[in-house]
Amino acid sequence: MRAKKLLVLFMVLALLLSVVGCTKTSEDTKTTEQTKEPAADQIKSQLFVDASWLKTNLDKVIVLDVRPAKDYQAGHIPGAINSPWQSLANMTGKPGDQGWGVILPANELAKKIGDMGINGDKTVITYAAPPGWGEDGRVLWVLNMAGIKNVKMLDGGFKAWKAVQGEESKDVPKPTAVKFAITSLNQDLNATTDYIKANQSKMKIVDARADKEYKGAADFGEPRGGHLPDAISLPFEGMYNQDGTIKGTDDLKKFFADAGLNPQDEIVTYCTKGIRSGDMAVIMRNLGFTKVKNYDASYYEWSGNKSLSVEK
Repeated sequence: MRAKKLLVLFMVLALLLSVVGCTKTSEDTKTTEQTKEPAADQIKSQLFVDASWLKTNLDKVIVLDVRPAKDYQAGHIPGAINSPWQSLANMTGKPGDQGWGVILPANELAKKIGDMGINGDKTVITYAAPPGWGEDGRVLWVLNMAGIKNVKMLDGGFKAWKAVQGEESKDVPKPTAVKFAITSLNQDLNATTDYIKANQSKMKIVDARADKEYKGAADFGEPRGGHLPDAISLPFEGMYNQDGTIKGTDDLKKFFADAGLNPQDEIVTYCTKGIRSGDMAVIMRNLGFTKVKNYDASYYEWSGNKSLSVEK
């Protein structure tokens, strides 16, 4: 009888130890899952930096605040140089005039870039208030056109900087000018009206504007409403999360694949004035779309040429 009681006691103890062991294993697994860091998005990090990284490396980079002057003056990242896209473009005339808003000639652009202390030696970080109009991507595209390759964007822009308690300043820095020359602008990144006319049948054209613009709204002084023939409507805001950060690589690849775009395609992006489409083009290139070009003059120039057809 005594042996039987001992056997029952032993079985109860074994059962209790088993339950405790399983519970601990389950808790350990749960803790491991909770503390595991998400895998780094290596492709995204080729083009974007986060605000925490910028705080740590602020003294090692050149920062360009590409927002309008009034926003810059209200407060900006310490040491940032105000460089809105218009400062690097031909602003003679008015929207819709041929050549208005396009990238400056090589010699003029080289001086502007050199005056900001940029010659390609230090990494340049652009930021704005994304998605906005994609100004940070546009300025990055301009620098790439000039041969400056080590340029990245601040993911989430100024809002992300404030979210990590980054300091704000109203001081205007005086960068030390450096010598910088541009032999020729990289036209592999740019599409002209003539280029599109000559190659339209063998390329995919992507309209990065809002859907209502694609359908005919002319809210920004366009000579005619509508879109380029056979253009694919793909509003550039779709590349962004609600907080203004860029989506991850997998989501971006799906975004473009769902629109029928493949990395091997010849693609031209456009918007009203090559700003939103410039942003889209650099993001696509980072994803492996090596044949994508930004139509710098964009819809302003196309719609202003009465010999060119538009669709609604």
